[in-house]
Amino acid sequence: MRLNGKIALITGAGSGIGRCSALAFAGEGAAVVVNDLDEAKAEETAERIREAGGTAAAIGADVTDPLSVQSMVERALAQFGRIDVLFNNAGISGVGALHEVEPDDWDRVIRVNIRGVYLPSKVVLPSMMQQKSGVIINMSSCVAEIGLAKRASYSASKGAVLALTKSMQVDYVSYGIRVNALLPGTILTPFVEQYLKSSYDDPEAAIASIKKRQLSEELGSPEDVAQAAVFLASDESKFMMGSPLYIDGGAVFGKNA
Repeated sequence: MRLNGKIALITGAGSGIGRCSALAFAGEGAAVVVNDLDEAKAEETAERIREAGGTAAAIGADVTDPLSVQSMVERALAQFGRIDVLFNNAGISGVGALHEVEPDDWDRVIRVNIRGVYLPSKVVLPSMMQQKSGVIINMSSCVAEIGLAKRASYSASKGAVLALTKSMQVDYVSYGIRVNALLPGTILTPFVEQYLKSSYDDPEAAIASIKKRQLSEELGSPEDVAQAAVFLASDESKFMMGSPLYIDGGAVFGKNA
């Protein structure tokens, strides 16, 4: 029970990595506030936690909207009294080289992936500062460190999240708050599966090509990222501050001969 007694708020936890992380956190003893833009999906995750004997509450909220985020955090604090861990997981993808990306599409990726880290953090931080403790985990990506074709908006947003993580750590270390970032490689989530099916004539060939980006020549699973998030949320990572944690199958530092 590495998270026993902790209260965790996870954004974008209605499916994929977020849902898997919520289940993993609960399995380690945390009470989990499950957020998603789709409240029905959030409730599905929360119900799975409760069925397994854990404690969870589902709150639908838009992480890019200040009033929505404020309401979510107020409800979480009213129910549980504190927030020990904030996992800023919510995000979207963006495809296209820079000259191919329309301004509205660019703005949407930047808004969700950066503002969606900024706003929940901004609203949760005062309570963490008051209690003199807390953990914030920001979802970046290995594309913050490497070039990847046709990912201009996504790479820009995830690079910003990594830089923001380091800046936040400096600002809040005196309050006993740790801030770290997860940098996954390609993870086989329902979203990725749907993207491959809708974007490629031969999804299996696309998967084979994507696997070659990673030294492991395998795609990661949501469980791989969830367990890394548990580690960052726990006291086991107490000496990690402002750090990127790679779960990328060797995409950043490995290269096949």
